[in-house]
Amino acid sequence: MCFSIHLARKPLVDVERWTLKQVQGDGSGSGHRQLRLNMTTFRTLDDLGDLTGKVALVRVDLNLPMQDGAVTDDTRVRASAPTILDLCAKGAKVLLLAHFGRPKGERVSTMSVSMTLDAVQAVLGREVMFVPEVAGDVVRQAVGILRPGDVAMLENTRFWKGEEKNDPELARAIAENGDIYVNDAFSAAHRAHASTEGLAHLLPAYAGRSMEAELKALEAALGNPVRPVAAVVGGAKVSSKLDVLTHLVTQVDHLIIGGGMANTFLAAKGVDVGKSLCEHDLADTARGILAAADKAGCTVHLPYDVVVAKEFAANPPSLRTCNVHEVAADEMILDVGPQAVEALADVLKTCRTLVWNGPLGAFETVPFDAATVALARSAAALTAEGALVSVAGGGDTVAALNHAGVADDFTYISTAGGAFLEWMEGKELPGVKALQAA
Repeated sequence: MCFSIHLARKPLVDVERWTLKQVQGDGSGSGHRQLRLNMTTFRTLDDLGDLTGKVALVRVDLNLPMQDGAVTDDTRVRASAPTILDLCAKGAKVLLLAHFGRPKGERVSTMSVSMTLDAVQAVLGREVMFVPEVAGDVVRQAVGILRPGDVAMLENTRFWKGEEKNDPELARAIAENGDIYVNDAFSAAHRAHASTEGLAHLLPAYAGRSMEAELKALEAALGNPVRPVAAVVGGAKVSSKLDVLTHLVTQVDHLIIGGGMANTFLAAKGVDVGKSLCEHDLADTARGILAAADKAGCTVHLPYDVVVAKEFAANPPSLRTCNVHEVAADEMILDVGPQAVEALADVLKTCRTLVWNGPLGAFETVPFDAATVALARSAAALTAEGALVSVAGGGDTVAALNHAGVADDFTYISTAGGAFLEWMEGKELPGVKALQAA
């Protein structure tokens, strides 16, 4: 018997809300190159019938934050719960595959995925068997003990050197104990590992519910979006998101740049940014991105009023708001100013799609969270009105939107880090490509 669960928060979009009609943009006013994800080429759980007695190898993300031996955030477990419980309801014996930490091909007791067992059992509302192997007789014996609808967790896939090398022998050994393969870990889809890519070529392969929702959301955001499209990109350094910026100017109509990287662009345009965080050596690169945006018809938005201080601390006495051309030599820019935020909110009102990665300012410290909170709430309000499809991702982004109290109001929030960033860079994700090929 399968248990149902109640998701207290909505970190992921309800799959039922997304149809192909919704994610196919009207293509109006677009001279941009489009990155398409043809959803019809992915098999999903809806393509599966009765699985009684069959073994489903399910790649999930159990690389969870821990403190004092306990999981502090079970978001990723809750993301995969619908997939696991759906397979249980179909009568499958479910074997969970996941990594935890970076053991580099060695058995490290503190990196056993069994550390997450209690959290997984709590979310699923059922007992989960732990199996200290990923292949071979031990797994085969466990499968024999499991009943239809039962769940087992296999050991950390990265305990085996062949995992990160995508060793076909390891993949075949794991596949021997399965009948189907389900990938529900988009966050690991940018890695061509045995459990994320290799298995998809050896067994009938399917996208899990979380993976399906993620791919449909990405299709709606940049694949074939309803235009105009805006992108918010924040963060400390241009160098960390150089590929993202270069790719996005060919994809979106409005690129809003915030965070420390905005200072580099301002400096490249001749603005004296004082002692702000700035990569002056990337001035030519920034000017190249601005030129590419102009050629592609993408409007780049940089702040024209900013919040500055002489020291980086909560509510510093030197805090003031000024025009970007009035930043003193001993001041640093720490947030976008209120007039610029109001103008950016007006830009969003003209758009139909938004993709967001990174905060506008040093949002962890008050009052330099003001711009991020204000623009996030504007985006959330437009989403609630049905005027905007809003997709966001990345660790700092999720934290910022939670801080603003609007994470549940965005159309879709991705919990993936590297995979979401590489998708924004326009890169092919091996785990996704393997599902498509399958």
